[in-house]
Amino acid sequence: MVKVEIVEENSPYASDASSRSSSRTSLSSVSSELEADESLLDRLAALVDIVPPTTRHAISERVSKSVSFFKRGGKIAGNLVWVLTTSALLVALPLALVLEDEAKIVAQEREFLEQQQGQQQMLAPMYPPTQNQPKALVPPGF
Repeated sequence: MVKVEIVEENSPYASDASSRSSSRTSLSSVSSELEADESLLDRLAALVDIVPPTTRHAISERVSKSVSFFKRGGKIAGNLVWVLTTSALLVALPLALVLEDEAKIVAQEREFLEQQQGQQQMLAPMYPPTQNQPKALVPPGF
């Protein structure tokens, strides 16, 4: 889309000798006017005419393929996360709870056995003499 306008003599683009000498000031004023009137979207829309249609089509295809690839990859990743999460909740959580209960029971049994051993030691004489142990020598004055 090309817009054709007629250039007037008092325009900064006119080929006047006086305007050539002051081209820097006139172009800066024109650029500031263009910036105020044009948006970035307008400038990009104007660039569409510069790029050939075959290149535009190739770029469009690449972008659409990339977007579809990332959408498909995101959907697969989401499904994988869903399967792993539900499997963990349905299988691993009950298993972890059962293992924790089993560990508690084993700890209680160990504590009970330690209590029984402590009671047996208190009831039995401290160090009963055995036949294999030699008698300690006691001096006669004691």
